[in-house]
Amino acid sequence: MFKRILVPVDDSDLSGKAIEMSVALAQQLGAAITGFIAEPLPPLVSGSRPLALLRHDVAEHDAMTRPHAQAVLQRFEACARAAGVPFEGYHDQVPKVSRAIIAAAESRGCDLIVMATHGRGAFGEFLFGSETKAVLAGCKLPLLVLH
Repeated sequence: MFKRILVPVDDSDLSGKAIEMSVALAQQLGAAITGFIAEPLPPLVSGSRPLALLRHDVAEHDAMTRPHAQAVLQRFEACARAAGVPFEGYHDQVPKVSRAIIAAAESRGCDLIVMATHGRGAFGEFLFGSETKAVLAGCKLPLLVLH
């Protein structure tokens, strides 16, 4: 049925739930997992800042986020491998997280996305937005939402 599952993660407790549940699901289905971390690009101030400073900000942001992403993906991989589930992990710095998740699923040949949601409700979504809701609205692939 499903052969490759995309699981976007961060380092939150909800992300841990997504890891645990996706590994169990992949094990039952005989599927592989693609773990993905989408780091937002650093806020760039337009206008008077020289291009060299903007490049420095991006490089500094990358130096801070890359080790964190690699550590999270290594833990995810260890969990998947312990269950006998094939795993591929990667991360990227992106301008829009929800679009990057959809693009990652499509480019990696995934046929299911598993995401955890905070379930903040209407007011919380208004304040903080919802990446899960944005993925659901913009993606044609099946989406399993964990709450």
